[in-house]
Amino acid sequence: MSSKITSGLFTDDFIDHHAVLCVPINAEIKEIRQRYLQIAQILHPDTSNLAGDLEKQIANSLLSKLVNPAYQKLTGEKKRREYLLILSQMGKRLAQEAASIKVETQLAKELLAAANVSVSYQKAIAQIAETQFNDLQQAHKIISEISELNLVYLMRTSEELITKPPSSQPHNPGQKLPSSPTLPLKEESLTEKYLRRAQNLLETDQLSQATVELQDALKLEPRNSHCHSLMAMVYLKQNQLKMAKIHFDNALKLNPNDNIALEWKPKVDQALGKTSSDSSVNYSPKNEEKQPDKSGNGGLFGGLFGGKKK
Repeated sequence: MSSKITSGLFTDDFIDHHAVLCVPINAEIKEIRQRYLQIAQILHPDTSNLAGDLEKQIANSLLSKLVNPAYQKLTGEKKRREYLLILSQMGKRLAQEAASIKVETQLAKELLAAANVSVSYQKAIAQIAETQFNDLQQAHKIISEISELNLVYLMRTSEELITKPPSSQPHNPGQKLPSSPTLPLKEESLTEKYLRRAQNLLETDQLSQATVELQDALKLEPRNSHCHSLMAMVYLKQNQLKMAKIHFDNALKLNPNDNIALEWKPKVDQALGKTSSDSSVNYSPKNEEKQPDKSGNGGLFGGLFGGKKK
């Protein structure tokens, strides 16, 4: 049985926890907790009716690697809030890319054409939940089918929100209309929060934490040029020039006017040109990281940023 799920929302290392538990995306915590207890009753070794060793092994793997993490993610206040924000961002992107998205399962195709998407979605999820773990060797396949339903539901409901025209309120002729309406402040997106935190961490040389923030941002928006530029700066601070160049190149492909990439990519290209012809410079083939400079100039990154003057 393959443990890799790649369809539906299971893309770019994203895990569809709602699909694992077979609960609707808008499920309340009480409903999630009830569903978890039902699944645990089936899979836990103390309560299951499984006889064969293979089934017991699969059940233990499903419970420990998928079901328990899903329950923790969807019931922990902070984790749940961040996770739902990611789903919201994904839904907006899916709605914009709806014309190019293909689904494989019959249920997902039916949901695409359903007149009342919410009712059809809730009904389909409830039906699958009844038999989700009847055949444990098919569990991952069924989770994939549920995730396709979640994808379609997110895509269609987000599309309605995006394309829905603003409600027009009747105008009282005696009421004076404002000459220039005040626009609401734009709410910071989850990606922007990741990038802001990453930039602050980068400025204080907390590179590992900055990398985590940027990786999360790239999961949401893999084509964000600013994210690639900041990731390049992380690699640059670690003297990993080739990796920095890759991300600077990506940034400029996505946005030829990216200021960070425009400023630093030429310096990286120049440094790579020099080091490739300098036999005294050693690179580790494992991580392509330049070894510390013994000249006292602070390494290549130190040289790019000024280093020590003689």
